[in-house]
Amino acid sequence: MDSHLSGLISAIAQRMLADEDALVREMDAAAFELVPTLGADAAIAAEVGASNRANLRRFLTVAQHADSPPPVEVPPEALDIARTLVRRGLEFDAIFQGYRAGQQVAWQRWLEAASQVVEPGPEFAAVLEGSLALLFKYVDDVLSRVLAEAQREREEILGGALARRTETVRLILDHAPIDERTASGRLGYELSRRHTAVVLWAEARVPQGALESASELLASAAGARRPLAMVAGTSTLWVWIGTGAEPVIGDLRAAFAQTPTTIRAAVGPTERGILGFRRSHDAALGVHRLLAGHLEGERFATYAELEVTALAAHDERRAAEFVAATLGPLAADEPNAERLRESLRVFLDEADHAPRAAARLHTHRNTVLQRIARATELLGHDVGERRLALALALELAYRLGPRVLVRTT
Repeated sequence: MDSHLSGLISAIAQRMLADEDALVREMDAAAFELVPTLGADAAIAAEVGASNRANLRRFLTVAQHADSPPPVEVPPEALDIARTLVRRGLEFDAIFQGYRAGQQVAWQRWLEAASQVVEPGPEFAAVLEGSLALLFKYVDDVLSRVLAEAQREREEILGGALARRTETVRLILDHAPIDERTASGRLGYELSRRHTAVVLWAEARVPQGALESASELLASAAGARRPLAMVAGTSTLWVWIGTGAEPVIGDLRAAFAQTPTTIRAAVGPTERGILGFRRSHDAALGVHRLLAGHLEGERFATYAELEVTALAAHDERRAAEFVAATLGPLAADEPNAERLRESLRVFLDEADHAPRAAARLHTHRNTVLQRIARATELLGHDVGERRLALALALELAYRLGPRVLVRTT
């Protein structure tokens, strides 16, 4: 490839890189739509996003040196998600389809960027031909290595006790008929007791064993001998704490405060038996979905605290429609609307008490009142009207962010 053509492809890659966040969101959404399983669990969804971002950056780096492309290297994040999907029992086709969905989105955006860099004509056709060859080579090389790693992971898991324990947990969570005593024996965990499920995770990598250590601290605080733990992702651990009585949440919270600040916890309600094992876990996953990716959210949160919001967020598409319909212009995904939303959310949470709201927001009382007045103007009605719906929509926007907000560009 000559230097002129290479320069044009490099310019397109740089334009794409400038819009990285939006492009990754589109790639994620396409993968989740094609393979809903990838978006149904917050831990898997986060790893899909990390893999898409890492692959996009790596490809755009290759494209910026189109005249002499560097060797294709597989990003660690791409291998992480492959291992996670195998551990969760998902088929290799989910990996393949996820890559093809991302590739299609990336190519569409590449075409749009190319049209802004190169005039229509023979040169444009040559640029597209060279670009397409680079993209297909990158995806094919990475995908073949990722699938090979997934196969190695599957062969390793199929070998022993970990496979039996993982399969037993899956059977319980999938509502399969299974004898409680038999399942308890396979798990080494008594299912007839009360269970408090916890999802432990970190938004970034943590030292090996850190999540397991946190689970043991929580179990000790609950008076349990040892927890049942199952790896659910590179930085996510599913935990069940079996006890004779309901643990004191204050004790769990105090114990969790001793863990590294990068670790977070979503805690389900305490319930008995196999049904309780499953229901507590489902509730903890709901809280995890709310908090994952929201770096300013709580480190330790319980289902009891967030039950209404978690239920409303279960169907994100419906939640987004509700937020848009309820908040109107305040649902825009931009800084000014975010500032007004947060002021209004805290104001309502403080029972319309401006001085308390100002203290929480670290601003002046008059500033809060000015923002409430502007928010009221944009809503088109007094904040006291449809108060419950308004408060819920604001909480969903706060917890889920761009996932339920209206993009302005």
